[in-house]
Amino acid sequence: MEKVVVGMSGGVDSSVAAYLLKQQGYDVIGVTMQIWQDEDVCSIEENGGCCGLSAVEDARRVAAALDIPYYVMNFKKEFKENVIDYFVSEYLMARTPNPCIACNRYVKWEALLKRSLDIGASYIATGHYASIAKLPNGRYTIQKSITPAKDQTYALYNLTQFQLAHTLMPVGIYAKDEIRMMAQQLSLPVANKPDSQEICFVSDNNYAGYIADYLKDPSNADVKNNAALGKENILMDASGLQPGNFVNTFGEVIGRHQGLVHYTIGQRKGLNLAMGQPVFVVELKPDTNEVVIGSSHEVFSDRLYANNLNFMSIEDLDSEMVVDAKIRYSHKGARCTIKKTGRDEVLCVFDEPQRAITPGQAVVFYEGDYVVGGGTIIGK
Repeated sequence: MEKVVVGMSGGVDSSVAAYLLKQQGYDVIGVTMQIWQDEDVCSIEENGGCCGLSAVEDARRVAAALDIPYYVMNFKKEFKENVIDYFVSEYLMARTPNPCIACNRYVKWEALLKRSLDIGASYIATGHYASIAKLPNGRYTIQKSITPAKDQTYALYNLTQFQLAHTLMPVGIYAKDEIRMMAQQLSLPVANKPDSQEICFVSDNNYAGYIADYLKDPSNADVKNNAALGKENILMDASGLQPGNFVNTFGEVIGRHQGLVHYTIGQRKGLNLAMGQPVFVVELKPDTNEVVIGSSHEVFSDRLYANNLNFMSIEDLDSEMVVDAKIRYSHKGARCTIKKTGRDEVLCVFDEPQRAITPGQAVVFYEGDYVVGGGTIIGK
């Protein structure tokens, strides 16, 4: 009987995933990853998603109901280095990161898979709405969920071939309603638990406040220093938290902003600019600590460049390829042509201009229902 470690977040999806795998004959072990840092007990208890103590208690109760062994594994160090430090440093470099993608790649898979293999497991499993597929060319990739609204392939594009070969995703062939119905029929204690939406370690969605508090801790000074090294000609006091100028696309000063971390490309609300017409953030300039403001059409572009590439369905991009690309989790995807412009850089040219192409976000390429690969947007 093959052993599988299921990452249990205390939610309904991972709980039903554990049930399905047990029904399929696997030797199932439930594991919750302890990733919270040094918060007090009350703060930890209030956190949602996979960060709170409530997640541990919910997962423990589900494991007991399913009669499977359950453990809590400590991944505090991996989470801080690969997710929180990355999140903060990206914002300080005027990019908009997706910490869930980093967490998937380096914590939920790299760290958890290593420990799982060490204890004799053949696979790890999650409750993601996606499926693992092995293609005729022998490569593994991720296939979209049957429910487009719940599809989570975008956040999984950077998993390696080794990780995919040792991963099971049993929930991907079901609709969300079916998963909840199964949980209710099994009388699982999390059957009606709502989904977590926000970034788990920023419970109030106040990113700027979280970053400011994080940098007050002397032990995190290296995060700010590393961010500064990542900026070309950066002003040493332009940390992303310092106020600066709003400028129009001609470089004319039109107001003052609160700090770059408060803004993202395409943003309209919260600018507090009386321009007589709707205006939007079209660029963040960390070298001058400026937020560039423009009209709605200036938020659109028909191209982007990306690096930190990872390919799934193909080994590498040897020639131009027509694909569908998603530029953010909620993006429906758009037809484009991709080609390599460097060893680790790709140019993506869309058939139609796309709104708010944002540095730091992922671009993920699809061929039909399968993930071709993706990378991190660096500009347009």
